[in-house]
Amino acid sequence: MTDTHDTSSTLESLPHPQEVLDAPSPAQEGPVGSFVEVARSGDARSGVLFTAHGPVQTPVFMPVGTYGAVKGLTPRDLKATGAQIVLGNAYHLAHRPGPELIEAHGGLHGFMGWDHGILTDSGGYQVFSLRGLQKIDDTGVDYRTHFDGSKHRMTPRSVLEVEAKLGSDIAMILDHCPPGDADRPLMRAAMERTTRWAREAAELREQILAPTQMCFGIVQGGTDLELREEHLGQIAELGFSGLALGGLSVGEPTAAMHATMAAVAPKMPTDKPRYVMGIGTPPDLVAAVRSGVDMFDCVMPTRHARNAQLFTWAGRMNIRRAEHRDDLRPIDDRCACECCTTTSRAYLRHLHRQNDPLYGRLATIHNLFFYAQLIAVLRQGLRSGTFDAVLASIQPMLDTYAPR
Repeated sequence: MTDTHDTSSTLESLPHPQEVLDAPSPAQEGPVGSFVEVARSGDARSGVLFTAHGPVQTPVFMPVGTYGAVKGLTPRDLKATGAQIVLGNAYHLAHRPGPELIEAHGGLHGFMGWDHGILTDSGGYQVFSLRGLQKIDDTGVDYRTHFDGSKHRMTPRSVLEVEAKLGSDIAMILDHCPPGDADRPLMRAAMERTTRWAREAAELREQILAPTQMCFGIVQGGTDLELREEHLGQIAELGFSGLALGGLSVGEPTAAMHATMAAVAPKMPTDKPRYVMGIGTPPDLVAAVRSGVDMFDCVMPTRHARNAQLFTWAGRMNIRRAEHRDDLRPIDDRCACECCTTTSRAYLRHLHRQNDPLYGRLATIHNLFFYAQLIAVLRQGLRSGTFDAVLASIQPMLDTYAPR
């Protein structure tokens, strides 16, 4: 029995992500750091974010390259998937290989050979996840690294100093992300600490970051809408280049996450990009877009690829399954990625069973292409005035990714 679902009756044609990116946009030029909304349908919107490394068409999915690389892919591979901007992690890069070495290469762009947008996360989430290895106070966090146990301290200033050396287009500030099951007093304490750190970062960013680097603030509050709106008001007044919703997809029910985005994102400033950190599944991305979110990232497409889980327009596929052993078809006959145009399911399954590195590369290319194509379809629908029809056409596919 197959683990896919046929959507051929509802999806007649799918654009190549690059075709959508190459299509004329109502706004192709603007000052670095500016954002222009070009289309809207309800709360959903499409726009252009102007970075020092070119315009980013939104909504946009950002592949995660924690250590300055999306595992197994070259910059050429990444561009071929339709990626416009990637994410790196300042915490990890600060320790391995170190910001000074990266700065000597001309920053992260030169170090990894990527001439498009880069956003760097502060790494605060990773540090706060080091249970028993960190101690938080109102001015920062002391921690021991997870790989060698060495002692370090992270503060709003130190994060910006690292990101200045990395030279990313978008620098995220240090925030306190509490666990998803945190009670209201702990959630409020984390929110208030994040506000203090945000005020410090807002005062320091112009003297530390380059003029071409944007700096985004982060809104906390879990799924408590009262706390979220209170915190949004505090962070929005600090004049950051964009705002992010942090602390989602950390264990809360999916319905609560979607409801939080739907309630809070439309209230975020309209003249600045909106980013939801660390989501998620195809239904999560669509829910974010419908809520007016412009940017999102997640390790899911790359991590799932390495673990034999492939995303397709017919539903989730596990390439390990025996039914694919003699199957000469591509992973998805609607897909134009390098994997689907050059290999069969049988060959990809063979590569996976042999632990061949080629499997990881091809599977990662496919999953990232799928994510880019999904967002390209939504972006095209917004700009052509057919967003509702697009949503209706992809709903059967989204249903296959609903929690089981």
